[in-house]
Amino acid sequence: MKVVQVLPALELGGVERGTLDIAKALVDEGHESVVISAGGRLVKQLEHEGSRHVTWDLGKKSLLTFLKLWAVRKWLRDEKPDIVHVRSRMPAWVLWLAWKGMPENDRPRFITTLHGMHSVNWYSAIMSKGERVICVSETCKRYLFDNYKVDDPTKVTVIHRGIDEEYFVRGFQPSDDWKKQFYSDYPECLDKKLICFPGRITRWKGHLELVNVVELLARTRDDFRVLVVGSEGKGNFLAELKDQIEQRGLSRFFVFLGTRSDMREIYSVSAVSLSLTSTTAESFGRAVVESLAIGTPVVAFAHGAVAETMGALAPDGLVSVGDVTGVVERILGLLTTTPELAANSFTLAQMRGETLKLYSVIK
Repeated sequence: MKVVQVLPALELGGVERGTLDIAKALVDEGHESVVISAGGRLVKQLEHEGSRHVTWDLGKKSLLTFLKLWAVRKWLRDEKPDIVHVRSRMPAWVLWLAWKGMPENDRPRFITTLHGMHSVNWYSAIMSKGERVICVSETCKRYLFDNYKVDDPTKVTVIHRGIDEEYFVRGFQPSDDWKKQFYSDYPECLDKKLICFPGRITRWKGHLELVNVVELLARTRDDFRVLVVGSEGKGNFLAELKDQIEQRGLSRFFVFLGTRSDMREIYSVSAVSLSLTSTTAESFGRAVVESLAIGTPVVAFAHGAVAETMGALAPDGLVSVGDVTGVVERILGLLTTTPELAANSFTLAQMRGETLKLYSVIK
């Protein structure tokens, strides 16, 4: 079986990581795996794990991108994949138009994965046009049916994202060398209760709500530090966020770590992780699952798919959206008591198995 996955680029992110996970699963099972993207830092890993990468920028939101349609169609005719699996809107449009122009008896099967709950419009509707549609959560599935006409509801399948249970092991502890280096780099964290706030630094991830939480928590205790982990989003939001923190006299409580490749270690030294998304909903909430898998409890607004994953793994950590007082109360409890956490049910093995099963059925 030959499967081609298509996405804009192979930088760090949930969609990219999921693509590599499935690519490796295909190779491990003896299938041929090809990924089309504009490239990025994960290409080397992809190729090292046995997949072939084709460099093609199909993710740029421009009419000029559609000029590649005929070349893509020719490539599909030459390569003859069994399945094309698209994971993002712009590449999906190009591949779908190229695919529609091929004879039905001489074209691959066409699968889309809905990774996010985008603005509802014609552009986003492309993700509903797969012969089979994968949604990464029940929340995503409801969004799809609520906002788009799905010609055949039976073609929609929920396959939750999964995390590597052999990597995010319950009770994991970082090495002494890692801890020595971390506390050398961030001495302000030594002997403090650490609160992890993972996610790209954008307005919709809840960073301003985090400032409100810290302001209220600081009235009760000051022996904590918040680890803000993630890259800077578009615009000047990071500057706005730091201004808010400084104006409220809270700078000493915040430690900005930037993008990290050692999230397992970060979770493990943290007393609690937070998820405070309250506007645009998370489609799954990978960071929540990773933290809980390690054994670090999570306090989260009950919003989007985070409510779904937390409801399955740690419902006591859910707080009504916007309830800053409730978040602080849960944090205070977790800083003194370690709760019993359910075993993680969102595993990489399960995601791989269900995806490859779908491939084999549709092929």
